[in-house]
Amino acid sequence: MLKATTILVVAFLFLDFLWYLWQFCRKYIMLQNSRPASYSKTTITELMIPAYANFGGKIHGGILLSLMDKVAYACASKHAGTYVVTVTVDGVNFLQPVEVGELVSLHASVNYVGRTSLVVGIKVISENVKTGQQKHTNTSYFTMVAKDDFGKPTEVPMLELESESDVRRFLEAIKRKQIRELYKEDFIQEKSNLEIEKSLHLLDNERAILKF
Repeated sequence: MLKATTILVVAFLFLDFLWYLWQFCRKYIMLQNSRPASYSKTTITELMIPAYANFGGKIHGGILLSLMDKVAYACASKHAGTYVVTVTVDGVNFLQPVEVGELVSLHASVNYVGRTSLVVGIKVISENVKTGQQKHTNTSYFTMVAKDDFGKPTEVPMLELESESDVRRFLEAIKRKQIRELYKEDFIQEKSNLEIEKSLHLLDNERAILKF
């Protein structure tokens, strides 16, 4: 009886050791395939020249979008270690105009990673070089997907969250994803149920004129 009990204890201890060994190996493998958010943080600064301006003398929104796409690619590809493509762009709000002659800095960081996708948060700061005054002109979120050499989606490294800010950005990205999915479902439902005759009253206070 004592011998059988000893064997059971040894067996349980051995299984316990194997479990801890598996956990250690799992964490080690995960760390080998992960990168901190700080690793891929990227900043691009560019002078706003007259060729970038619209007829009103302000910088074209398309120019800023192009620069944001560029910094998003640089940031995401550095984390992924491979080619990436832009899938969606969320929250492109032009908060303030950008003037010719100002320096525009685009600060990008990986906020969230899925299996093959990454969300890059971008903050755009414009600076008057004469006065040193800075203004926050844009914040946006680019979802990128990593591609392999054959153009197929490929897995990206996990994201190491090094600070409370990293955790907050990651959680905010999850919330945005959930809200976007709910909005998509609700909009599809509303669109399918839309009856024009019953909804015409919604035009009462709008700047639209019915011509039929």
